[in-house]
This record gives sequence, C-alpha cells and structure tokens, in this order.
Amino acid sequence: MRTNNHRGERVNSDVQRVLSHIVSYELKDPRINIMTSIVKVEVTKDLKECKAFVSVLADSEEQKETLKGLNAAKGYIRKCLASTLNLRNTPEINFVLDHSIQYGVDMSHKIDEIMKPIREKDEAEAELRNEDKEA
Repeated sequence: MRTNNHRGERVNSDVQRVLSHIVSYELKDPRINIMTSIVKVEVTKDLKECKAFVSVLADSEEQKETLKGLNAAKGYIRKCLASTLNLRNTPEINFVLDHSIQYGVDMSHKIDEIMKPIREKDEAEAELRNEDKEA
C-alpha cells in the first residue's frame, strides 16, 4: 500500500504554526524568553507524540529556564492545540532545545570578523583610486 506523506507534512506544519502562536502570544510565564521560536515540529504518524524543536536567542541559563517554563505549560499548550486543530488525537508535546539559529548567528559574526580586514583594505584601495582620479 502506498503511503501519503503529504498529510504528515501538513500536520507538522499546522502544529508548528499553532505552537508558535501559543508560545509567542498566549503564554505569560516570565521564564519563557521573548526570543523563543519553534523551529521544527515532528508529529508521529499515530498523532500520539510531538517533538517540538525550540530555539532561544539567549545564554544557556535563560535557555534552560525557557525550557522549564514550556514544560510547565505543556497541559495548557496541549489544550490550546486541541481547541485550535481538529486532529483525531492531540499529541503529547516534548520540547527539545535547538541551537541551529544561535549557531547561524555565531557563524555570521565570525564571517564578519574575518571579512572586516578585507573590506577595510578594499575601502582604502578605493579611496586611493579616487584620489588618483582627482589629481
């Protein structure tokens, strides 16, 4: 029998959208950092469990506190998810810390540091060319 993977992708997308909204606008826990985002969601085929990858742009202590706040609000989040999405089963949510966005920001800063001397050299050469043209 041929399986249809589009439904699974759609469910993952819908759950991610709703979780993002709940985390951003409905949770009032002060432990949850304002720079928290749901990066990816994986819902099992039987809709019993959901792994939500969470990215927090903060130091490791604030990331841990955000994860504690999210875990404390699992019941409320699941209730909101059930009332918003019409699924056969409302999945049990497991939050997993994802460092991909922080890693990308760090890499961008490193690239900027490496490119800074090259840009300064290019700017200096451009100024010399402009001075030669004016003279």
